[in-house]
Amino acid sequence: MAYLYKELQPIDAYTIMLAHPFTDYDRQLVTLFYQPLIGRDAMSLFMTLWADAEQQENLVYNHYHLMNILTMPLGPVFEARISLEAIGLLRTSRKKSGDAREFLYELLPPLDAKAFFADPLLSTFLFSKIGEQSYRGLRARFSLDLKRDNDFEDVSRTFLDVYTPIQKGTIIDEVADFKGRTESLGVPFVQTDFDFDLLQSGLSEQMVPQAALSTVSKAMIAKLAFLYTLNPLDMQKVVIMALDEDLKLPEERLRKAASEFYKMNVTKQPPQLQKVFVQEPPKQSAELKSRGDANAYYLENTSPIEILRELRGGKEPLSVDVELAERLVNTYELSYGVVNTLLQYVYLRNDGKLTNKYVERIASHWANKELETAEAAMELARQEHDKYTKWKNEGQKPAVQRKPTREEKVPDWFYKKEQPQDKKEPKKSVAVDEERRRLLKELGVTGNGVE
Repeated sequence: MAYLYKELQPIDAYTIMLAHPFTDYDRQLVTLFYQPLIGRDAMSLFMTLWADAEQQENLVYNHYHLMNILTMPLGPVFEARISLEAIGLLRTSRKKSGDAREFLYELLPPLDAKAFFADPLLSTFLFSKIGEQSYRGLRARFSLDLKRDNDFEDVSRTFLDVYTPIQKGTIIDEVADFKGRTESLGVPFVQTDFDFDLLQSGLSEQMVPQAALSTVSKAMIAKLAFLYTLNPLDMQKVVIMALDEDLKLPEERLRKAASEFYKMNVTKQPPQLQKVFVQEPPKQSAELKSRGDANAYYLENTSPIEILRELRGGKEPLSVDVELAERLVNTYELSYGVVNTLLQYVYLRNDGKLTNKYVERIASHWANKELETAEAAMELARQEHDKYTKWKNEGQKPAVQRKPTREEKVPDWFYKKEQPQDKKEPKKSVAVDEERRRLLKELGVTGNGVE
């Protein structure tokens, strides 16, 4: 996954910060209000971080831990993370120390129901996701339906009614920082393109008093302009529509006027939001279809757990193999694509066995070579094949030399497609290639060229 190296790698460490315990009310809000907006992957990531953050100790993890728990490749984990950041549920900080990177993930509480429905972006986004009936049902569920009976009189005592100060002992005047409830700041929305000066210049003081316009935050105006794709001239008309009989500009009337203007001039369907940040997959070169490069894309974009499962024919990988894969990522600091290439190569070369000593010897060699991509690992495996064969045979009992009955197993990518020296020479057919292999077998020559 070379295109993510600058943003995130599996070996990058992270800690989680939770300023105060979240409540069951927070869980309801995240599940019912935010989940339809962020999707299941981001929701799973949030709940996983929440669960880990509730431990007594602030443990340090790496992102391989997240990938295993969520059973996701690195790309979807990263996209889930930025979805949480964009919606206001996560704040991410990064620290670099040489080549090592560490992230701090601070979980933020959701907006309460009142603030959520007052936000034009979030409320409209939710409406477009779940439909009118479900939307109205949520509003009704979280609306206050308790009304005070006028026959009741408030008889509560105040603090001074119950307590009085006395002078005794030493006065404690120490100052310290304490944990407190972190209030949600909502969506981290920054809109710098809207021209507020143009909006104000088109509104006369007699028609729209400056005091009325100043009661509405610029953030609210910018959000409405963004949501309904309104320019400053459009917003002038919306402001005039929203004025009440006292020439005041309540935010609720402004929101409703923007919605009505959108319905009259654009469409009656509610506006929808879609992500503009999309991870572009690696470009597939013209040679990707060749036998030597066919697995490169798969190896770069699949977790080692999935590779191990695929090698075992769909069965769950053995715990010792999973631990080995984790060491390759954490101890040897190999990238995802390099680890997957190594696992596939050794598994097929070693008759379905991942011998720790053999795997880690090659891993040490590849780490010294500073390989970063699956393609580079495949090329080095081809070049050093004889050396790795010698390493595999070291320590084994000498066997009687005899003619092999079958060709040794290697991954499909091992046989790199040869380019014809003469461009005018026609490509060899499959039948010719198979005939050549048959002859090599009869001569007792294996894939590594040893009789």
